[in-house]
Amino acid sequence: MFKKLPGDETQSLVSTTPDTAVVFRPAVVRTPAFVTLVIFAARLVAGLVRLVWRHPIASAVVAAPCAVAWWYGWRAGLVLVAVAVTVLALWCSLHRPSFLRWAGWRLLAFWRFLWVYRRHWQAVMVVSGLGRHLRGRDYLPHLVRVRCTSWADVVTVKMLHGQAVKDWADRLDHLAHGFGARSCRVSIARAGRLHLVFPRHDPLAVPLPAMPIPEQASVGPVCIGTREDGAPWLLNVHGTHVLVAGATGAGKGSVIWSTIRGLLPAVRADLVEIWALDPKRMELSFGRALFGDRYAATPAECADLLEAAVAVMQERADRFAGLQRSHTPTPEDPFVLVVVDEVAFLTAYQSDKSLKLRITAALATLTTQGRAVGVGVLAALQDPRKDVLNIRNLFPDKIALRLDESEQVDMVLGDGARDRGALADHISPVPQQGAGVGYVRLEASPEPIRVRAAYVSDADIRAMAEAVAA
Repeated sequence: MFKKLPGDETQSLVSTTPDTAVVFRPAVVRTPAFVTLVIFAARLVAGLVRLVWRHPIASAVVAAPCAVAWWYGWRAGLVLVAVAVTVLALWCSLHRPSFLRWAGWRLLAFWRFLWVYRRHWQAVMVVSGLGRHLRGRDYLPHLVRVRCTSWADVVTVKMLHGQAVKDWADRLDHLAHGFGARSCRVSIARAGRLHLVFPRHDPLAVPLPAMPIPEQASVGPVCIGTREDGAPWLLNVHGTHVLVAGATGAGKGSVIWSTIRGLLPAVRADLVEIWALDPKRMELSFGRALFGDRYAATPAECADLLEAAVAVMQERADRFAGLQRSHTPTPEDPFVLVVVDEVAFLTAYQSDKSLKLRITAALATLTTQGRAVGVGVLAALQDPRKDVLNIRNLFPDKIALRLDESEQVDMVLGDGARDRGALADHISPVPQQGAGVGYVRLEASPEPIRVRAAYVSDADIRAMAEAVAA
């Protein structure tokens, strides 16, 4: 009537020896030595083929001298090594970029693959908890390849079945210290594979001087600094809205003035108008000549200027309706960039409730309807909490400079940004090291990018204002 469950048979077993447990051992199947040797040889050949396929240049550098020494003697092998080293040294001295591209980074990747990552892979995976021990066997994530750039190692990893990206994001400190790096970042390569980025040095440690003013008038994207990979940092302000968050002294002014500097030729060509809201009366006041009568300092003036921008936006929307869906800057309809230096003072710390409501309503209207008609908002604030700025999600592009708390990183860049390596709370408070350094999350890419904005000095700002006034 009742079905027997597995293990019920053990109830009928009786041991005549006290305190003796019944031990059940699985059946042992003995594998012939020949089969074991064949499997080992097949794995060895497959590993060698995979090594040569992924690192052809490094493998040739090692294999060629060994083959020559085997056939013609060790002296011939030594001569070949000396000739190869001489050729590589001449190539590196004559044209270093091509040497690094075709040989240098590949050789470095081969060396670090063997000496740094493969050598410590099992220990780091087991200690960090990313490896698993099941039924007497160790299951480790597969180290696929290592690629070296000028500043970091990019390690491609195949995850274990059932693992998630969060499992790796929670162990970034373990991975960084395990492989001797300062930090580690994780990104998704494709289904089941990850890219782990281990920086070898910090290319953004040195402050950047102001970017040169472009020769041609353009609304962007404008170059305002450099990215961690050495590429220029291009910020798009036309057709989007940008939110810059950072603590005091983090470098928000560098982002604002570098953007204005990149738009200066377009301002002189009447393709761009910059409307400035400067409630602190400090940052933007240096360049009042750039803004003309579109400069506001008091809360009442800021509210009036924002409502004027809303009026321009609505007037354009009425004219563009049914005719065009995107904005092309012209002297008749220039791109309007509304720059707000400290938006929290106007939306959260303003004592006049009527002004606060007017400013919040105008900003919400601009950020929801201004993109298509050529009205953009570049806002900066120190405190990114929702009760300070409840419209922060209306800014598609976000920049997180140095922040005070780890929770603020996700408030600015979105959930999970810090787990993927956007450590804005770890940026140095020393101005020479951390001012202008931050992480960018664009609307088109959810992965945070580490950048540094160029420093625009007071002399540069005055020269810009004089150029426009002239």
